Formats: sequence, structure tokens, C-alpha cells
Amino acid sequence: MRLVGAESYSFQVRACIKTSGACIPPAGTSSALHHSSSFAMISAQQPPFPNNIQRVMDCPAEEEEETCEEQFESENCTCSSTCASSTAEPNSDLPVTLKILQNWVPRVSHYFDKEHYTYVGHQIVIQESIEHFGAVVWPGALALSQYLETNQEQFNLKDKKVLEIGAGTGLLSIVACLLGAYVTATDLPEVLENLSYNISRNTQNMNMHKPEVRKLVWGEGLNEDFPVSTHHYDFILASDVVYHHTALDSLLATMVYFCKPGTVLLWANKFRFSTDYEFLEKLCNIFNTTILAEFPESNVKLLKATVREN
Repeated sequence: MRLVGAESYSFQVRACIKTSGACIPPAGTSSALHHSSSFAMISAQQPPFPNNIQRVMDCPAEEEEETCEEQFESENCTCSSTCASSTAEPNSDLPVTLKILQNWVPRVSHYFDKEHYTYVGHQIVIQESIEHFGAVVWPGALALSQYLETNQEQFNLKDKKVLEIGAGTGLLSIVACLLGAYVTATDLPEVLENLSYNISRNTQNMNMHKPEVRKLVWGEGLNEDFPVSTHHYDFILASDVVYHHTALDSLLATMVYFCKPGTVLLWANKFRFSTDYEFLEKLCNIFNTTILAEFPESNVKLLKATVREN
């Protein structure tokens, strides 16, 4: 992996950036596995990260003697002395480098549109649809589900109020339910039928808090549908909600609306376009933002954001 510079993006921030090569799927895996687990990865040069985000980059190759500070004279980029591993030091603020595990379970099924996963000791069956972007399991959901399962001491969801925005197929909300949370899963009206089906199928007859599925159009009717006086959430979950669409400002306004003092926003996203980084820049200007983990093979980054104290 090599460090490169980037000059042609809308915000010019001097920091270390990296490029990732294509991820080659294992031989014999099905096309459904490629799709839902995002083995196919867009390889693209990434623009620099905002100055006001806490992060640490992977180590440069051994033959490259210059550190990123020497190359770019940036105080906002830090190279660790040893490459990040799958486990971080206790109480460390540095992000870990992880790989999305193959929690997909190969099964013989009469339905081509169903995928099987295993999280928190439970098999989860997800029905997908090609009719909507929100009806497909994207890599951010896999990354955040995996992270929540393996970091329960850091983010204990038991008996916490959790809101997922852009819940899609509901996989992440189902995992949050299995971890003991009071979950409200939200998405656009056209996605709710499949979302409700998946959540009901995977949580019925189980000893857990009954999840709720609700319509949420970003930036619309927030005060009427989710009044602040009665709707406070401990965690806001979002995965792959940022891509090339026109509702990014409305999405950011929705995050700001729901994130109150004491709320933790956990956002996992596959970074594909320069607009993704522009959104990150805006997020960092509003919230205290930290990168918790990176999944280089899938180009996914997991971030935590909290409201800034006045």
C-alpha cells in the first residue's frame, strides 16, 4: 500500500491518503455472496481526510523511509510505528484495521433473493430485492454489525434506545435487537414492506425487546413524527447512507436533529465518490468525529460522532 497526494477535490486538506487495490473473491463463491458481501470493490484514489477528524493511517511500506509528516508536512496525519492490527490497545483512540468476516452462510434455498448470516449466535435470513438500493445488504451494514458484536463492552446496546436511519434490509437493526436494544428501524415508504418482513421474521418468538419499523424521509416531518420531547436515542446507527444521491444535506440535517447530548452516532460507509468525503467534511465541522475502524479490502470506514459541548 502506498501513500499518494491528492489535489483535485473540492476541499483541499493536506493529509495522508492511501489507495487500495481490487479485492479478488475466493474461488467458488456465488454471485450472491459477491453482491451482498461486497467482495467486488471499486478501486479509486481517495481524497484527503478533514483536518478535524481523529485518525491514524496504516504504516507505509518498509522500503518507504519517509513518514507521512515528512512527505506532506502535515500535523494532522500520524503514522503508527507498527501497523494497526485487528485489536487495539485498551483505552486507545486509534482506529483498528479490520476485515469484514464472512458471516454469510452458504445454504441451499429455493429463493434466490434470500441470504443467510450469523451474528450474536443466531442465524439471520435476509430477503433482498433488486428494486431498491435500500433492499440490498451493503458492506457498511456488515462492517457495523460485526463491530457491534465484537465490541459489546465499548458499545453496550442492552436496554438502550437505538434508531437506525436508512435501515434497508434491516440486518443491522436485527443485530442491535439481538444485542438487547430497543430498536426503531426507519427508511423510505417503499422500503418498509421488505424491512418489516425481515425484522419480523428474525425477531419473532425471541426473548428480546420488540423492534419498531417506521417511515422516515430524511429532513421531512421530523418534529411531527419524532418530537424531541418524547424521542431521545442513545445510539443512532447508519450504514452506507452516503452515496451519489441528492439527499445528503437532508441526511445531515436528520443526523443533527436526532443527535443530542449523550447520543452516539455510529456510521459505517463504503467510500466511493468525492461527494462521500465532502459529506464527511461537513459532518466533522458539526460533530466531534473519530474513526473507530477501517476495512481496507472493502473501502469501508466506521466512524463515531457526538455532539460538541459548548
